[in-house]
Amino acid sequence: MSAPLVPPHLEPAALLPEASLRSLSPALLAHIGDAVYELLIRTHCLLPPRRLQDYHGQVVSLVRAERQSALLKRIQPLLKDDEQDWVRRGRNASSDGPRRIDSMLYRDASGLETLLGYLYLRDPQRLRELL
Repeated sequence: MSAPLVPPHLEPAALLPEASLRSLSPALLAHIGDAVYELLIRTHCLLPPRRLQDYHGQVVSLVRAERQSALLKRIQPLLKDDEQDWVRRGRNASSDGPRRIDSMLYRDASGLETLLGYLYLRDPQRLRELL
């Protein structure tokens, strides 16, 4: 993608300390990460302007588990040990997901979402670097 995904203003009101983040479940971080990722994709797809239905279709195609799994594979070599740990925790906490997709793809997507939720709350600058 040509333009950076993460706008500089997309940061939480307050960063959470590591100890607080460790007390949160990976599923909760994935829930936050899913929202952050979708907002980033929606922002990225704004231009050029188009019909809402076309815009929605493009966003949906980019936030699917298959695309998230592919993104994780692209950034995985760049991840630090603690980031890899959050991906692993997110994968392990994930269910098998919907029948339409392979369970490993779904687990990868959950791992990515957990990482994004963690970075959003802990290190937004690193989130921008990775995306």
